[in-house]
Amino acid sequence: MNIASTPAVQAATAAAQGPTSDALNILVLKKALNQQAVAAATLIQSLPPVPALATSGSVGTRLNTFA
Repeated sequence: MNIASTPAVQAATAAAQGPTSDALNILVLKKALNQQAVAAATLIQSLPPVPALATSGSVGTRLNTFA
């Protein structure tokens, strides 16, 4: 008698392989998120510095309140 073809054995085998597959999927997800974090940090570091705000003159120092 071959018990490997019974539904109970197949369900038990699938359940035993589930956590391993889940752990592997989580590991791959964590690695992908880490790579995205590194790429985002690299992009942020490559941005030019923010220019200083105007402190004198009429451009950028006055607010038009009649708009």
